[in-house]
Amino acid sequence: MTLAPTPHTVVLGAGAWGTALAIGAARHGAARVTLWARDPAQAATLAARRENPRYLPGQALPDTLQVTSGDALALAASADLVVIGTPMAALREWLTALRGLQAPVAWLCKGFERAPADDQPGLLGHEIAARVAPALRTGVLSGPSFALEVARGQPTALVAASAHAAVRDALVAAFHGPTLRVYANDDVAGVEVGGAVKNVLAIATGLCDGLDLGLNARAALITRGLAEITRLGLALGARPDTFMGLSGLGDLVLTATGDLSRNRQVGLLLARGQTLEQAVASLGHVAEGVYSARTVAQRARQLGVDMPITEAVVALLEGRLRPAQAVAMLMGRDPKSEGA
Repeated sequence: MTLAPTPHTVVLGAGAWGTALAIGAARHGAARVTLWARDPAQAATLAARRENPRYLPGQALPDTLQVTSGDALALAASADLVVIGTPMAALREWLTALRGLQAPVAWLCKGFERAPADDQPGLLGHEIAARVAPALRTGVLSGPSFALEVARGQPTALVAASAHAAVRDALVAAFHGPTLRVYANDDVAGVEVGGAVKNVLAIATGLCDGLDLGLNARAALITRGLAEITRLGLALGARPDTFMGLSGLGDLVLTATGDLSRNRQVGLLLARGQTLEQAVASLGHVAEGVYSARTVAQRARQLGVDMPITEAVVALLEGRLRPAQAVAMLMGRDPKSEGA
């Protein structure tokens, strides 16, 4: 009897989230897992020390997790599943490079691609894929998750979203395990909108908490923020129930209230008087909300969707409003129906 070969999962990008999910998949043991780093020196350090000292210090890499650099396309060609673990800015480049691949491809980044011009909207990941790699079977792995907790093996639930059942199945098989639960969903637009906009709203919530406005104000901001996410999602063809799930309400609550959230930290630091440049520099990691807020607002305006919290965050980040003014703008809005 010939045994079927063990599936091979390749994670492209050895940042915090790519490393954490590679650890989770290797710990689960359902597939052979390879983590690819762009920098050969970083790959050598990870392989030798069996940890990622820059992004996840102290979190051991499983013995079964392979770490490499070099020819990423050749590595991807050997995979049964390719996961892109880079920031949103690099997604178009990777999807273009991988467009001839037969294996399923998924990404981890959350956000809208930065718009090329003021009169052109930024795109979500699945929209980029439709333009540059329409034949590729793609999806996204998203949901409420901090990289450090996944690397530690703390309980986490994610959503594998794709229009292709084979992609959803591959993601569930590769990552679902005792502490990492993965649920399938075919509403890609909804999952991506939730993951993109919650970063912007987390900046607003951090600002609110940094100004000590209280838990009532935080609850109001999160609730109205979820309404903004839902309005934009529906305009982009998403299903309303998606925003009550892990990639909507779940991801928003985590990112807006958890102090491991880089986007929340930006809001807290701005409230305490730091400049945007100082806040971003102090994080040492990418805070996607800083880069995607303007694009989210542009896309909403194009669609005629009212997003006052997002607009206030954009004005704050661009220096047109001070922290107290941004909050006053939100709390001082004219009365209207809660459903509006």
